[in-house]
Amino acid sequence: NNVSIGANTTIDRATLGATIIAEGTKLDNLIQIGHNVVVGKHTVIAAQAGIAGSTKIGDYVMIGGQVGLAGHIHIPNKTKIGAQSGLAADPKTEGETLLGSPAFEVKQHMKSHIIFRQLPEIYKRIQAIEKKLKD
Repeated sequence: NNVSIGANTTIDRATLGATIIAEGTKLDNLIQIGHNVVVGKHTVIAAQAGIAGSTKIGDYVMIGGQVGLAGHIHIPNKTKIGAQSGLAADPKTEGETLLGSPAFEVKQHMKSHIIFRQLPEIYKRIQAIEKKLKD
């Protein structure tokens, strides 16, 4: 049903039940789909993503390259997961955009990244303040 599966993509057969790739879904090259995974309609998954067993992915989901999804989680409809992200728990909101490892909401991720880049300067300032307090 208009499903595309790229080269060297592996889809594990379910032991009990079924592994399902729904209509209109596009899978890039080098993807690992675990046993009993359900991939919803019109979902796209970029290269080198790995989806562990029994994960349920909703409809119209976008998963970037090199994303890793733990097993037994549920990805809501219209969720977007940025490249090289990792998820070990269910996202809570439909249509959310996630980034990072562990992945969280993209705006919060960007703010955290800005602070992270400033850590060396913040550390120097804290050391200076501690020295003044000690003196």
